Amino acid sequence: MTPTQPLLAAIAAQDFAALRACLADSVTFRALVPPGVLEFDDADTAVKRFRRWFGGPDTVEVLEAAVGEIGDKTSLRWRVRRTAPDGTVRLVEQHLFLTGGDHIETVDLLCSGFVER
Repeated sequence: MTPTQPLLAAIAAQDFAALRACLADSVTFRALVPPGVLEFDDADTAVKRFRRWFGGPDTVEVLEAAVGEIGDKTSLRWRVRRTAPDGTVRLVEQHLFLTGGDHIETVDLLCSGFVER
């Protein structure tokens, strides 16, 4: 089982050092997001992407999360609300399929994009 709970907790806390600790150095990260496909083969670049999505002065709140397994993969789904200091609210939902042991070795991610509410 991959370290899904620490990954989700790190995102909710905007703790990108903790998120980095969940990932193998050579993690394969593939994502389908608006506006297209992203692909990285290292943890630091993957963390930069999560920081871009969930970092900064906004408040991040996990509204829903679910964990499951499908074959040798862990599935993780979350819906997050980001609230900017000016009160602007955006929602995003991401579905991840992960492999690995003590560290996440592959991430396949599908993202709704941020939707202003």
